[in-house]
Amino acid sequence: MKPSAILPDIRTEGDIKTLVDTLCHKATNDTLLGARFGAAARIHWPHYLTTQYRYWSSTLLGQGAQEGEPLPEQLAMPTSGPHIEHWVTLFSSAVEECFAGSKAEEAKKLARQMATRLSLTRTRELPVD
Repeated sequence: MKPSAILPDIRTEGDIKTLVDTLCHKATNDTLLGARFGAAARIHWPHYLTTQYRYWSSTLLGQGAQEGEPLPEQLAMPTSGPHIEHWVTLFSSAVEECFAGSKAEEAKKLARQMATRLSLTRTRELPVD
């Protein structure tokens, strides 16, 4: 991890890619969320990454058009309890590992809001094989 004094803020689409890729690496290698993300990766990974890059670029940078739900229903994303809280923790960790600044703080706030929205609107968890 770089010292926080030299961490950049989130400014470019390359930064967004770094954030999303860091989060996905953490999630797929995580003991609590790894199986869920691994199951999604086998079927939907390229679509998931593209959707996430677009969503976060649009939301944080105002670039591109936000298309569709940022986390499509078919993806194995946790929706409640310790899984969603753990996802928020991983997201915040990914941000803090790579970035510091107002956009980095905004990203963490938006992830928390997304988790709250998902826990209120999604009604089912996808099985893990």
